[in-house]
Amino acid sequence: MAVPQNNSKIVRFGVFELDLSAGELRKSGAKLRLQGQPFQVLALLLDRPGEVVTRDQLRQQLWPADTFVDFDHSLNTAINKVREALGDSASSPRYVETLARRGYRFIAPLHPTKQPEPLAAPTSTAATAQPAAFHPELHIPIPRRAITRSLFGLIQVMYLAFYLSALFRLRTIQLIATNYFLSPLAAVALPIAVLVTAGVGIPLRLYLISAISFDYQRLDEKFRRMFLFILVLDELWAVAPFLLIHDIGLGAAFAATAALLYVPFAERSLIRMAYVSPPQSEPPKSAPANPGG
Repeated sequence: MAVPQNNSKIVRFGVFELDLSAGELRKSGAKLRLQGQPFQVLALLLDRPGEVVTRDQLRQQLWPADTFVDFDHSLNTAINKVREALGDSASSPRYVETLARRGYRFIAPLHPTKQPEPLAAPTSTAATAQPAAFHPELHIPIPRRAITRSLFGLIQVMYLAFYLSALFRLRTIQLIATNYFLSPLAAVALPIAVLVTAGVGIPLRLYLISAISFDYQRLDEKFRRMFLFILVLDELWAVAPFLLIHDIGLGAAFAATAALLYVPFAERSLIRMAYVSPPQSEPPKSAPANPGG
């Protein structure tokens, strides 16, 4: 297996690091399952970041001439396992780019490897503390993923409790609409709105809870696609405290609504911090093919 030419046995990119000596791929310190040929394919691509590694070069390195295998199938399987481990996709690659009929290219930037520092006299804890890693888009220190994932999950549980509580007290909501809005139409429209939005929101929250619990690697991508819908749904439910205005008063209802209006944006920030995407960099242009071969 090829070893990167910088003589480093650990290669870092995004939230991942490839330990060549241990034969391990880790994400934020957690070991991922990637062994055998997929691991070797990733190591070869990392050995030449930004450059095209042809299929023939991969065959020569990993499948000797006297090995009788279905090379195309084996290589495609190895690339798919690499992408699965990295949470990558062939249609919108962030790490491994496919060049049709040519080969593959690793397009994410690599982090510089820390060099060992010479021994020095002991210093204070503040002086030896390592600087925190900053989010490439939010420009804030990246917190522990367990914290961001837990907070996101608690928000989903909160909304789930809202929906269930409203459905169990649907008759009370109808009475509130009748007393405060003094309109028969409101007495019918408000419970229907609660039924529809809660009916859509319950499976949505269950999906997000399960995705964050099992650490679904493409949750960031899925959440970005659903964000507009989630924003509209959450903003509608932000006025829910006004249904309790008789019990908590106008001031408390207004304050609770103002806080709930911010929650969908907090959800988006938590997801972006939990699933940090490496900054997209334009891959270097390949040299033009030589018509003469």
